[in-house]
Amino acid sequence: MKKLLMICAAASCLGMVQVHAQVNTTPSAATDPAMAELKAARDKISADYKADKAACDAMKDNAKDVCMEQAKGKEKIAKAELDQKQKPGDGNARKVAEAKVEVAYAVAKEKCDDQKGDAKDACVKQAKADQEKGKAEIKAMKK
Repeated sequence: MKKLLMICAAASCLGMVQVHAQVNTTPSAATDPAMAELKAARDKISADYKADKAACDAMKDNAKDVCMEQAKGKEKIAKAELDQKQKPGDGNARKVAEAKVEVAYAVAKEKCDDQKGDAKDACVKQAKADQEKGKAEIKAMKK
């Protein structure tokens, strides 16, 4: 008798698990239009980065380094803008602004490598000043 009760209890639990699994199945994220659009946008950003990076391969020396920084920066800004588009808000707007400042600084600093001596020092100093100005503007956005 105990065995029969145990078998019945196990069978009913098993049946409940199957019903619960069927009720909780949701359509995959790929069928949701918003998720599909987001995935397509991310795929486009990735494809654009790969194309930009491939274009840099033909270059040499510092021109290639500058090109790579620009490609990375373009991707970073595009991702931040996509996040802002998906979830508009002050926080994401600041992230877009921060990404633009960081990218501008990285590219400017890389361009300075073409120069030598005092000209290079002045170039780096100007890039750093522009970065600090951008950061101050972002900080003002918070208030």
